[in-house]
Amino acid sequence: MGAEFVQLSLTPILIGILAAIACALPGNFLILRRQALIGDAISHVVLPGIVVAFLLTGAVAAVPMLIGAGLAAVVAVILIEAIKRLGRIEPGAAMGVVFTSLFAGGVLLLEQSDTSGVHLDVEHALMGNLESLIWLDANGWASLVDPLALAGLPPELGRIAVVALVISVLTWVFWRPLTLTTFDEGFARTLGLPASALGFGLVITAAVAAVAAFDAVGSIIVIAMFICPPAAARLMTDSLVRQVWWSVAFATLSAILGYVLAGYGPLWLGFADAVSAAGMVASVAGAILLLAALMGPRRARLGESRATS
Repeated sequence: MGAEFVQLSLTPILIGILAAIACALPGNFLILRRQALIGDAISHVVLPGIVVAFLLTGAVAAVPMLIGAGLAAVVAVILIEAIKRLGRIEPGAAMGVVFTSLFAGGVLLLEQSDTSGVHLDVEHALMGNLESLIWLDANGWASLVDPLALAGLPPELGRIAVVALVISVLTWVFWRPLTLTTFDEGFARTLGLPASALGFGLVITAAVAAVAAFDAVGSIIVIAMFICPPAAARLMTDSLVRQVWWSVAFATLSAILGYVLAGYGPLWLGFADAVSAAGMVASVAGAILLLAALMGPRRARLGESRATS
C-alpha cells in the first residue's frame, strides 16, 4: 500500500499543495486590495501566451511559457486601453471583452495545434493533468533517498517547488512594504515606498504562480486557488499574519482532500469512474470558503476591504 501511494499519489498531492500555496500567498494581498479578479484575468491571459510559446518552441518548457504569458499580458493591457479609448466604455467591460476573447482564441489555437506528443490540449489547458503526474520510478518510501529514483520525479514538481519557495521568500522579504501599501497606500508613499512598483510586482508574482501551476491545475482552476483560500482565511481573523497562515492551511487542505475525493469519492457513492482532481480541488476550496462564510468568526465583516496587521 505504501509503495502504491508513493508511486501514484504522493507527487500529485505535493504538486497540488505547492500550486495552491503559490497562488494563495499573493492572493491574500490581491483580496485585500480588492484586486481578486486580477487572478481571473491572469488565468485567462496566460493560455494564448503559453500556446504560442509551445508552437514556437515545440516543447512545454517553463521559460518560454513564462515569456509567452508575459507577452500575452502586455498585449491584453494594450487592447484594453485601446478599447477603453476608442469605444469609450468602462474599464470593467473592456477587461471582460479582452480576457474572454484572448482565452477563447487560445482554446481555438490549441484545438488546431498538434499537441499529441505532450500534455497540452484543451482538456489539460482547462483542467490540468494532475492525475498523470505520477512517480513511476518509486518503489516505496525508501525511494525518497534513492538518487536514481529521485531522477525520475515529474519535472513539474521541481518547477512548482522552486516557484512556491521563491514566492514564500519574496512574501517574507517584502512583507512590511506590501502590508503598508495594502492598508494605507498614501502613508506608504509619504515613507518613500514605491507603491506602484510593489503593486506591479505583486501582479507579476501572481502571473508566475499561474504559469507554474498551469501544468497541474489548468488555466481555469487557478482562479479558485487565488481567491478561495485567502478569502476563507479573511473570514477567520483580523490579523494579516494569521490570515496568511490560515490561507496556507486551507490551500493545503483543499489540495489533499480534493485529490482524495476525486479518486475515491465517486467510488464511495457507487460510481465507476474518478473525476478531475483539479476540479475537485477547486470544489473543495469553494466548500471551505462557503463554510467560512457561514461559520467563520469574522463572517459579519464579509464586505470589508481592510484588516489589521
